[in-house]
Amino acid sequence: MASPQRNLQCSPTESLQSDSETQGLEAAQSPEAVEEAYVSSDPSTPDILKVACAAYGPSTPESPQSSWSSSTVSTATSSSKSSEGSSSQEEEASASVAKEGPDPRSVLVDALEDKVTLLVDSLLVKYRAKEPITKEEMLTIVSKEYQDHFTDILLQASERMEIIYGLDVKEVDPIHHCYAIVIKLGLTYDGMLHGEKDVPKTGILILLLGAIFMKGNRATEEEVWKILNVMNVYRGQKHDIFGDATCLITKHFLEEEYLKYQQVANSDPAQFEFLWGPRAHAETTKMEVLKYLAKVYGSDPRSFTSQYEEAFQEEQERSQARNATAAVDSHGHFQF
Repeated sequence: MASPQRNLQCSPTESLQSDSETQGLEAAQSPEAVEEAYVSSDPSTPDILKVACAAYGPSTPESPQSSWSSSTVSTATSSSKSSEGSSSQEEEASASVAKEGPDPRSVLVDALEDKVTLLVDSLLVKYRAKEPITKEEMLTIVSKEYQDHFTDILLQASERMEIIYGLDVKEVDPIHHCYAIVIKLGLTYDGMLHGEKDVPKTGILILLLGAIFMKGNRATEEEVWKILNVMNVYRGQKHDIFGDATCLITKHFLEEEYLKYQQVANSDPAQFEFLWGPRAHAETTKMEVLKYLAKVYGSDPRSFTSQYEEAFQEEQERSQARNATAAVDSHGHFQF
């Protein structure tokens, strides 16, 4: 798609900046930090974002063991530790286990990670087939041996579907425990026909919409790629999930009218920026995107004060527009 004074090309050799420039990005767990760069390698980064960072990696994803909380692992192994009465005894027991073989906790964590990965793969198959999935089917997939951990496994799998692929695993029949897999935030595009075939790419689209909103409704190319670099998505490098991310963002997202691309006003030399496209405005709202970001970051939407006020104002305006439309539909004219 042509842009003012510049053509966006899906070139595998373009490089906006050195990847090393983004390695020093640090973000504290605060609204201001999210506005600055979403995530970082800082230990305070929420576990769900660590999962996303690992899964977005350019090589085979390895889910960080930190995605399993210490309380989960402790509960799962509590029976094997019931006879241990002090920290010194625990250390002696750990040393003994190290000599005798693998730590049972580590073995359990690895096994649970494998089950999460297996369940995610199965949920993606169901999504592609546009079929629901039942709890019974999922239990069969993870095996009855791990049914005591099913709630945790489903939670982790759902978070990865949400963060990586932009899909929501929703229970639609509480009686029969039946779940549907749908695109999040009211969006209708999953990108499976673009880039790597049959792989949903709504996750990166939501990430970009959030970045643009948090940056004041416009984000420069440099800002966009800094954020993507933090998620291990690099310009000019093929990605296991998204394929050619450059082409996906600078061609397909523009063609689908989810993003708009234009020159920054009065910039010399010319700089370019991304904004929400008309389809994004039509299908979702700033409030939905803000709630999504707040959930991912373990915060409250109201903690992002200026963005929340802007999103709330938009909600009010949309509500007034709907009421006006309803009045016209009911009476054929406005009632004063």
